[in-house]
Amino acid sequence: MITEDVRTMQEKPPEALVRVACLQFEPKIGQKEANIARSVARIEAAAAGGARLIVLPELCNSGYVFNERAEAHDLAEELPAGPSCAAWIEVAHRLGLHIVAGIAERDGAALYNSAAVIGPEGFLGTYRKNHLWGEENLFFEPGDLGIPVWRTPLGRIAVAICYDGWFPETYRLAALQGAEILCVPTNWVPMPEQPVNLPVMANILAMSGAHSNGMFVAAADRVGNERGQPFLGCSLIVDSTGWPLAGPASATEEQVLMVDLNLADARRKRALNTFNHPLRDRRTDMYGEMLGSDARRSWY
Repeated sequence: MITEDVRTMQEKPPEALVRVACLQFEPKIGQKEANIARSVARIEAAAAGGARLIVLPELCNSGYVFNERAEAHDLAEELPAGPSCAAWIEVAHRLGLHIVAGIAERDGAALYNSAAVIGPEGFLGTYRKNHLWGEENLFFEPGDLGIPVWRTPLGRIAVAICYDGWFPETYRLAALQGAEILCVPTNWVPMPEQPVNLPVMANILAMSGAHSNGMFVAAADRVGNERGQPFLGCSLIVDSTGWPLAGPASATEEQVLMVDLNLADARRKRALNTFNHPLRDRRTDMYGEMLGSDARRSWY
């Protein structure tokens, strides 16, 4: 069963208003053609509900738990030439959408855990997961494209994938390069010693990253159990002040989260009070302005 959680924000200026959707569902390992078809059907449904920026889970076309490198290689695609990206490009163009979708990328002999970033006019670019989790290290190369920011008619979009969210540098480098929203395709798994009475760690980290950097976060997780690996669900969309606007979603059920965001608030609300602004208060006399990034301009 697929449920929807749709929130609207009233009395917001229209200058950067966009309806964002996170599509939480269960890809089936190895069933790429069926996974693509199911993702397109869900994208179409979200678009019918008014969504214009849509985030899909990590490796949503292939499944996640590969038995061997040969399986990962066969399921991976060149970007943007493969059938998954072609299907997402077609629906984005037809319905006027921006889509961020997790995909296994093949670049020559190298494999990457990537996200395709797509707009109404076609393929915008690739994000490659910088921080590999667990047995991903057996199949994928660490990302080598940094943390790009795409300037779109909707606003400035950055991407992270799953374990990238455990590193505060991910959020900070995106914010310093102008990102207003961080889109997170993810396959969150249980953390050791998780208390049952507290939010899952992934949700806490998304909220803290949003709060500390004045940036919206839209995280789309998967559900289900794949080859013995359970996944958390709990997708969510976080305000630039750090509080959830939609979700956390179900831990077990497929679900659509949708909310209207005014991305201009990522700049308007960064000041915490008269004196404090998390980006301007940084002690750059003590640590590097861009924390090792080669980006040339910050936008705070």
